[in-house]
Amino acid sequence: MKIYTKSGDKGATSLIGGRRVDKCDAQVEVYGTIDELNSHLGLLAAYPVHTPQQRALLQDIQRCLFGIGGFYSFDFSAGREFTLPFPATGNVERLENAIDEMEKALPALKSFILPGGTVAAAQAQVARTVCRRCERRMAGFAGVPQNYAALESVAKAYINRLSDFLFVAARYINAQEEKADILY
Repeated sequence: MKIYTKSGDKGATSLIGGRRVDKCDAQVEVYGTIDELNSHLGLLAAYPVHTPQQRALLQDIQRCLFGIGGFYSFDFSAGREFTLPFPATGNVERLENAIDEMEKALPALKSFILPGGTVAAAQAQVARTVCRRCERRMAGFAGVPQNYAALESVAKAYINRLSDFLFVAARYINAQEEKADILY
């Protein structure tokens, strides 16, 4: 398979299923932002501050994002059934458990904090802001049919919880590196 097809040279791309849409289409904005977020998480996972377990969790999150991106890149208008792998509700709970575990090691938050500290923590904050943009793009996209509302609900909950996870992860990384939160 060639990496370049030249089919997008004029500003259009194909959804999964073949329908062509403009590259600025709201649906492309959603899955493009998910892809951007996934890349930021790949960079975050590359920092040497993580234990093998933490890196594995970040890669599992990336896999979940890949599934959500597949969902949002699907051509729902074609009348076919969505059958690609998709993260289950249990993955939302897994993020919540990871947040709870990290928060046990952190001082109570009593002020707004500025993004920064260590480079890895700053990268977690960048990923968090892209995650929040992803939430906004998902909220603004109205193309998911009603029969997929349950899957969309899981996707939205996952992305919302992921932004919380990334905020806490940034604080946790700083704490592990003995760097205090930068108070506003």
